[in-house]
Amino acid sequence: MNRLKEKYVNEIVPSLREKYNYASVMEVPKLDKIVINMGVGEAAGNSKLLDAAVADLTLIAGQKPVVTRAKKAIAGFKLREGQPIGCKVTLRGENMYNFLDKLVSITLPRVRDFRGVSKKSFDGRGNYTLGLTEQLIFSEIEYDNVVKVRGMDIVFVTTANTNEEAHDLLEGFGMPFKK
Repeated sequence: MNRLKEKYVNEIVPSLREKYNYASVMEVPKLDKIVINMGVGEAAGNSKLLDAAVADLTLIAGQKPVVTRAKKAIAGFKLREGQPIGCKVTLRGENMYNFLDKLVSITLPRVRDFRGVSKKSFDGRGNYTLGLTEQLIFSEIEYDNVVKVRGMDIVFVTTANTNEEAHDLLEGFGMPFKK
């Protein structure tokens, strides 16, 4: 069993149950999935950039990403409907806990001048979005092989009903929020 899943069952569930007075264990919020999205706007002109982004995301997530396509044409961006413009990967179960563990214990502490992640990125329904400016902070990415430095969005989808419950859940997993 994964270290974080064990921590969730043995420590986080009892503490959340006590704090919010849940009648059943099933009411306690849990982490549903983690979605990592990488937008590659320049892929419209150069398809090699998209291949590089897919390769980077595969290394980071440990799972093959899906290529996302434009929903509608936007002339100002020279974009046609159905054109590939990015990639995303959805992590669940074991892969999700492995990625979260790696993110919290290895990757985020490596960021220069890191003071914690913002508490303001909750959406009001218990989901949290974290934006990263470069993929180089992940230890799997080799600096010499990077075609272009690009950022990504990481969305933590929980079953929590409020931001406060989701905050306590993610803090239990060791998410380093700003003090």
